[in-house]
Amino acid sequence: MKNAKVIAGGISIILVLGVVIGVIAGVARSGSSNIEEHVSTTSKYIASICNTTDYKQQCVESIGSVASNNSATPKDYIQAAIGYTISQVQAAMNKPEGLGKEANSSVDKMGLEDCKELLDFAIDELQAAFSMVRDNQLHTLADREAELRDWMSAVISYQQTCLDGVSQSDIKQELNNGLLKATELTSNALAIVSAISDIMSSFNITKNTTTGSATSRKLLEAVGSKGEFPSWVSAADRKLLGSHSRLPPNAVVAKDGSGQYKTIAAALAAYPKNLSGRFVIYVKAGVYDEYVTVTKNQINVYMYGDGPRKTIITGSKSYASGVSTFKTASFAVVGNNFIAKGMGFRNTAGAAGHQAVALRVQSDQSSFYNCRMEGYQDTLYVHAHRQFYRNCIITGTIDFIFGDATAVIQNSQIVVRKPMENQQNLVTAQGRVDRRESTGIVIQNCRIVPDKQLYPTRFKTRSYLGRPWKAYSRTIIMETIIGDFIQADGWMPWSGTLYLDTLDYREYGNRGPGAATDRRVKWKGYKVITDRNEAAQFTPGIFLQGNDWILSTGIPNYLGFTNARDML
Repeated sequence: MKNAKVIAGGISIILVLGVVIGVIAGVARSGSSNIEEHVSTTSKYIASICNTTDYKQQCVESIGSVASNNSATPKDYIQAAIGYTISQVQAAMNKPEGLGKEANSSVDKMGLEDCKELLDFAIDELQAAFSMVRDNQLHTLADREAELRDWMSAVISYQQTCLDGVSQSDIKQELNNGLLKATELTSNALAIVSAISDIMSSFNITKNTTTGSATSRKLLEAVGSKGEFPSWVSAADRKLLGSHSRLPPNAVVAKDGSGQYKTIAAALAAYPKNLSGRFVIYVKAGVYDEYVTVTKNQINVYMYGDGPRKTIITGSKSYASGVSTFKTASFAVVGNNFIAKGMGFRNTAGAAGHQAVALRVQSDQSSFYNCRMEGYQDTLYVHAHRQFYRNCIITGTIDFIFGDATAVIQNSQIVVRKPMENQQNLVTAQGRVDRRESTGIVIQNCRIVPDKQLYPTRFKTRSYLGRPWKAYSRTIIMETIIGDFIQADGWMPWSGTLYLDTLDYREYGNRGPGAATDRRVKWKGYKVITDRNEAAQFTPGIFLQGNDWILSTGIPNYLGFTNARDML
């Protein structure tokens, strides 16, 4: 390992020298008199930025356009790296369409169509990051590092979802080759934004400590609020979200015609173009058999029903019926800052349908309170960004909480159902592919229990807390009651020894007959947390930066550790 690091460092130095030689030639041709000083500064900038990345040659290439600029700053180099990544993702946009003609199955054709949509999402996230870097000083960017990491992690999730949507081996390989440069550059961009503080230190740039960062101020105010909203939450949002009683809606949906709309899709279609504040939709009791998407432009939607067993959105699309997993969702949320209360989300495809999503979420800073997600395999798709679930019921069999979001599920019931014969139950399958991603699934202060159909045969059917879907899969189970039906080893491999050294599985402070850790797996990536400070990193206030947004939802929460007396 030590030798590998030396080799990597040597490669980066050679690359930097190559760029510097090019810069010398360029500056010499321009007749500049400060060649030595410029080269020294340029090489220092490139080394400082590119040594943080895994794909150093790609990194040097991405910032080469800035190297000849005498007045370039570290911020210019970071901006150039993100801008170059955007260009490469855009260049890859045509690849899925061309391959669609070669796909043999309808599912693969649909997966390639999904790919275009996903790459479009990726470009949106990258452009947001580019604008943030362009419009802010470096010390401000350091304060917003978590947000930048979240965006870059989402880009990686979209790229992986694109690749996961295709099964035909030759097409999958071609698609992977077509996206390779974009995925490597995205990894580099994530590495760079994750190291902004280090980059600042290397150039002796200090934070403005006079006023403190916005995040720090919010944290202090939230800690001192004693359950009230901190001062940074607007008066309008306090009035709107501070009560859990029914709120005055902008749109009322009712199947019986007693509302303004008979379908949820129709209510969302009425979303105003120049919205200021929340768009509140009240969905009256009823079973709504429709496929709903809250689009990326429909932000700040607040949707509430008459209860998770009364107001239900249902669908039956499944992988077995020829639909890509991404498109099987009965309800999908893309627009940021979505809130749902008292709603049910269901997929009725059953165990035989295989992958069949009830709810897919990629809305940043989204939250769900008193909701029910009901399905079998792949019930809840926590696709991307920061998500908070509280007092919910989530049911399923295989990988039924899965995805690559940064998600905390708190004070909820996780109900494991009876699968088909010869199948195992897996509660989670987290999909982190880059070790720097901020993503992971945290299950805090919940109950993991069998349903009535599984209970009589709970010891015959093997049930596990999760398995590693991707190389750096991260799942934390903490302060949770675990039923006796969970296998003593706790976790199941994905395939042989694949990912067992790189995954990040942790347990902390769990209770119940299935919580004993003395017989748990002995994988390098598994750990029982004994340090409270270490466990604190996975509480919503820190893991989701929840002090910045969860309080404003009006949803009950613990931003830190929970109290067992408040268990459901």
